Amino acid sequence: MTTAAQQRPATLDDVARVAGVSRSTASRVIAGTGFASPAARKQVTAAVDQLGYVPNPAARALVRGGGVRLVVAVLGTSDAVLDDPYVHQVVGSAARVCTPAGVGVALHWLPFGDPRSLHQLDGDRSVCGVILVNTTEELLAAVPRSLHGRVVSIGVGSATVPSFDVDNAAGSEAVLRHLYASGRRRIAMVTGPRWLPCAQRPVQTYRRLMAEAGLPERILPGDFRAARGRTAAGEALQRWPDIDAVYAISDDTALGVIAGLRDAGVRVPGDVAVAGFDDIPLAGMTAPALTTASHPVGRIAVAAATALLDGRPAAPATLFPSALVARASA
Repeated sequence: MTTAAQQRPATLDDVARVAGVSRSTASRVIAGTGFASPAARKQVTAAVDQLGYVPNPAARALVRGGGVRLVVAVLGTSDAVLDDPYVHQVVGSAARVCTPAGVGVALHWLPFGDPRSLHQLDGDRSVCGVILVNTTEELLAAVPRSLHGRVVSIGVGSATVPSFDVDNAAGSEAVLRHLYASGRRRIAMVTGPRWLPCAQRPVQTYRRLMAEAGLPERILPGDFRAARGRTAAGEALQRWPDIDAVYAISDDTALGVIAGLRDAGVRVPGDVAVAGFDDIPLAGMTAPALTTASHPVGRIAVAAATALLDGRPAAPATLFPSALVARASA
């Protein structure tokens, strides 16, 4: 006679118990990512075979004929957002989680102002889960009820959509305090898009710290692009000729600021210090190397994809730490 326990599909916890390893070790072996000893790999592989374990709900969906694609859905004012290196990193990191499970990863543009485009994903039976990127409150409100439990956000979340993001408020504070500690007192900031909620946290941090120090606010709008940073540098020099530092919300913008300052004959960091946020690979190879704060995009995307594929409830908001990376530009 078959018992209810025997009918239940084996879980990752079952595999870990039979293999005699931790759940995280079993997960790494099955996903093919991270370190595990040869002995642990052998034990986990044997346990998987013994239990007939299928790695996760998404992979089990393949057996049932269900969803076979995880969709990274990116909100943007134009389809140019699909070319963003940040978005590519999210897709690549999600693929590292999904590929061992036989699940594909697709990239989808959500036009800004038309959140209804989410409904076409809701009706696509090949979709096992959705990662929202550049999430807004309006987009969260438009998530169809039938997608609940199959959607997570990189950015702001809600009671029904768990979120994963970098603690850019703390990272921004670390950079700004570094600028202040180095003697900079006339600090301008180039922001991100005003419509993006997660881009407002650094602005609030900047305003709080300037108020606490009794310093004036000097804010210029930005859009994460280097071209805007270059233009913003000229605007900053025209409006505030005495600036001695610029903090940009992204490294691309900060590199544009440096180019714009050089166009005007301003020395970095001799005359004006410049700092960014993200710690992109290029940040450490520029001249001067860029002071910035870390942004673990890969880890965030892996956590978001894993939460979807595991089918486990996640905390409403998971923030990943950001730390100062001090270099020559500030």
